[in-house]
Amino acid sequence: MRRALRVTVVMTGLALAAAGCGSGGNNTNTPPGSGATGGASGGSTGGSTGGGTVALPKLDGQTLEVAAVWTGDEQKNFLQVVKPFEEQTGATIKYTSTGDQIASVLTPRVKGGSPPDVAFLPQPGLMAQFAQSGALKPVTNEVSSAVDQNYAPVWKDLGTIDGKLYGVWFKASNKSTVWYNVKSFSDAGVQPPKTWDEFIKAAQTLSDAGQEPVAIGGADGWTLTDWFENVYLSQAGPDMYDKLTKHEIKWTDDSVKKALETLAQLWGDPKLLAGGTSGSLQTDFPTSVTKVFSNPPKAAMVYEGDFVAGVITSSTKAKLGTDAKFFPFPAVGDKPAVVGGGDVAVAFKDNPGAMALLQYLASPQAAEIWVKAGGFTSPNKNVSFDAYPDQISSDVAKSLIDAGDSFRFDMSDQAPSAFGGTKGAGEWKDLADFLRNPKDVQGAMQALEADAAKAYGK
Repeated sequence: MRRALRVTVVMTGLALAAAGCGSGGNNTNTPPGSGATGGASGGSTGGSTGGGTVALPKLDGQTLEVAAVWTGDEQKNFLQVVKPFEEQTGATIKYTSTGDQIASVLTPRVKGGSPPDVAFLPQPGLMAQFAQSGALKPVTNEVSSAVDQNYAPVWKDLGTIDGKLYGVWFKASNKSTVWYNVKSFSDAGVQPPKTWDEFIKAAQTLSDAGQEPVAIGGADGWTLTDWFENVYLSQAGPDMYDKLTKHEIKWTDDSVKKALETLAQLWGDPKLLAGGTSGSLQTDFPTSVTKVFSNPPKAAMVYEGDFVAGVITSSTKAKLGTDAKFFPFPAVGDKPAVVGGGDVAVAFKDNPGAMALLQYLASPQAAEIWVKAGGFTSPNKNVSFDAYPDQISSDVAKSLIDAGDSFRFDMSDQAPSAFGGTKGAGEWKDLADFLRNPKDVQGAMQALEADAAKAYGK
């Protein structure tokens, strides 16, 4: 869940900027002078940076208020992003940080008639809520054209509500990365796996070599939803993922059964889990990471998103790109899944300044300012991978961009919070119960469907 990760995501800004894992000039999934980080190699360097500055109107004397959750380094980096906009247009950006409570901050302001000009929202559901209430303004043709030019269609779809485009996705996260201890893999003779079968085999090999294979932060239920989403998207495909997200199919569907049975291949074998079943249920997310990168390590690998890098750098002595690397979440079906999150820019006011800012934010020039600062992944396909400050962050971005229209937003973040975002309830509890007893696939499906039906009202 997005809220649970905010502190960790902030730390990533320092982590990736300081990583020094490579020049970024080699845009394959192989860091310079080392073995593969996993995933297919590629020669792509990202698209053209669009050439030239975005043509924007003069807005001399206008002040635009922009609201977002960002604080600290993220806030500083965003203010650097809008500097060229201010210089070119003559407008002044007034930034308001809402902290994690963006919905509760913006809702009364909208009702009171004093919303910001532009806001960055961390969830599609929140954007839909504001759009359907009439609070958001559809973008202009110029903004829509910039989105068409610089983004895969899936990102335009994510910004569209009831046939109208409202949002520009500016910041993204890749939640389909598995992080591993390089020495642990080397000692066991294990290579980064590309498929689920290879992943299970690698875990068994690590176990046979006397190592604890996989750390799971089962005490934080949101990590378990991410496991399920990656398996389900790769195995069932994007269309079924969309249907389950909207509860157009039930959680008792055969596709859910198949995904849970696949997860049970790992979750149901305690020797493959660091600390076994009990240890996994008592381990929170940060501890699941430090287990892998402590000295000596207590596990060989951990699954979670690109924000794992922040925990590695802030809480361990492991060096990204040397001691710690990642590989894409292994393909369960025909191709790997890429699940993620992001921040979408929307306009609460229909004025030239707000629309000009959205148009600017849709450009590769705007994104590359933060990309170069580190701790930022852009969904803009025309941002060069060379702009990223190190090989790890470049590879994370490449995996996201290469997913194209197969990318899907975090399912639990799109669900009603009673089902997808409440500690000790709904999906978080049901999947924790399944981790505790992976043999009970039918019981897990029935519990998930009962909680989903209640939350979705059907």
